[in-house]
Amino acid sequence: MGRALRSRDPHAAAHTTRLILLVCAAVVAGLTIVQQSGAAPGILAAHWSGVALLLVGALACTVLRPETVDRMGIGVIAAMAGVALICALNLITHDSSAAAQAFFSFPVFWAASNLRAGGVALVTGTALVADGMTLFLLLPPAAAVTDLVFVGAALVVLAVLLVRAGNTQERLVAALQQQARVDSLTGLVNRRAFDETLEASLNRPVAAGTALVLIDVDAFKTINDRHGHPVGDDVLVHLAAVLREQVRAEDAVLSRLGGDELAVLLPGCTVEGAERRAEELLEAVRANPLLLRDGTLLSLSISLGVAHTPRQAGKLRTLYHAADVALYDAKRSGRGRVAVAGA
Repeated sequence: MGRALRSRDPHAAAHTTRLILLVCAAVVAGLTIVQQSGAAPGILAAHWSGVALLLVGALACTVLRPETVDRMGIGVIAAMAGVALICALNLITHDSSAAAQAFFSFPVFWAASNLRAGGVALVTGTALVADGMTLFLLLPPAAAVTDLVFVGAALVVLAVLLVRAGNTQERLVAALQQQARVDSLTGLVNRRAFDETLEASLNRPVAAGTALVLIDVDAFKTINDRHGHPVGDDVLVHLAAVLREQVRAEDAVLSRLGGDELAVLLPGCTVEGAERRAEELLEAVRANPLLLRDGTLLSLSISLGVAHTPRQAGKLRTLYHAADVALYDAKRSGRGRVAVAGA
């Protein structure tokens, strides 16, 4: 099933599909019992067949995984089948009333609440065609046009409003997810996102192993005390920009862990390669002082601790501890240098 016809949220789509199918089955069954008790056997068979199909669809949404339901397009198929079923029942019963046409809102409502714009357009367009066909077969042309204009307008407005609401919700969710994973000051990924990536890297080890580089700004407290905390923030933003130029997003992850501590994750990197990359980061920071607002240049220095886990999967805390010990050794040895765990 193409992406344009897939649901925004497979779990929500499967749940609402099941709910709407059950509600429609109950309504059709109730109307059959109340209004069609004396109808011909063929009409009754059509109604109860429709109820059975609705229940089968609800059962499929209950038994199958939501991702499977979405991938197979069962939601879209159910919506289209619902339109066809409503059209068939209206024609069989010669019912062109407003109540009968109102049933077309169920598949349109579901599509607009769960599908992307392409799927919504498909279901809504099909509902309009089906309703128009029913009306022109059962009513005089003038009455059919009048009903179709009113019902069609209601269906289109319903679809448009729900699609717009869904798009707004998607944008808000994406923004919240971005805020939850990105440090607001530096634009680097935060500790939570970094740990998730590191854990995944350790659980899927590669031949060269995984390297972790911890970075600490030398004399950061002195910078804050001498120049003020706003300059301290400028230092972190500047460092993030310098380091980002040295770290390629496709083979490394750069993070602000908290305070003035940064980190670089290097999956598929040997310990020698990680040490070399750390030296490059150190030289880049030394070569790019921060220009202060008064025009002076503030020279910056960082200390780096490198830890490496070989091909076999390591533990996150163990790797952090090793890198932290190496960072401490770098600072104790005079700062402005790289230290490698176990070296």
